[in-house]
Amino acid sequence: MFTIGDFAAFGQVSARMLRHYDALGLLRPAVVDEVTGYRFYSADQFSRLNRIVALKDLGFTLQQVGEIVDAKLSAEELRGMLRLRQAQLEDELARSTARLTSVEARLRLIEREGHMPTDDVVLKRIAPTRVAELSAISPSYDGEDIGPVLQPLFGQLFERLGMAGIDPCGSPVAYYEAADGETVRVHAAVPVSAGHKTGTAADVDVLELPEITQAATIVHKGDMMEADRSMQTLARWIEDNGYRSHGYAREVTLEFDPDNPANWVHEFQIAITKPS
Repeated sequence: MFTIGDFAAFGQVSARMLRHYDALGLLRPAVVDEVTGYRFYSADQFSRLNRIVALKDLGFTLQQVGEIVDAKLSAEELRGMLRLRQAQLEDELARSTARLTSVEARLRLIEREGHMPTDDVVLKRIAPTRVAELSAISPSYDGEDIGPVLQPLFGQLFERLGMAGIDPCGSPVAYYEAADGETVRVHAAVPVSAGHKTGTAADVDVLELPEITQAATIVHKGDMMEADRSMQTLARWIEDNGYRSHGYAREVTLEFDPDNPANWVHEFQIAITKPS
């Protein structure tokens, strides 16, 4: 048997925390001296302590912890539950990191207000292009929603084309269409030779991406989390030159570095017209 101090030391917790667990009924001492009130614990109780600490550290409330440990799950069942919770926390961390990056980009954008020259905007015609594509629905056009939908689509697209022996012949293109409410249909496309018939082939859609008669375009260098900088430069140019924009911009990937988003290069293309 171990005193509460010794048990706490071996279990890497505080004696105060053990008293708290005792008060909540989470981990009762094996023996309590009736005269002195001293608590004593057995080595067998480390198993329950380990489960309590692991569950608490993964974000479960102490009430949830009690319900889980009292269910007497096997080590394998508990391991599966902890892995699931770990995956959830990793996803939350990734989203928080992306949100922080977005905030930093927005702050830099605010700092550049009044210093955003539009000289880099080019007006040109975008020719029609035969593309193979996959599409899916995003909850919104917000970058936090678009990225998790678009990135897997491109992975699936290239995998299916590779299995079918179809070689892309141009730069990947992402484009968007309004769906129901705030939702947006996200398209991951890549040019293929004109010899491929429109329809469905290799579990992908083959279609003609229509021309844009007049497009305001700009080359964006860097992380797509900072795309607002280039998009707002486009918007300023469109307004200054008396045009009206239509729909969402196409995003053409010119350079892609999977290890460093700072090296990415995209061209944004948005349809415009002159009001009559």
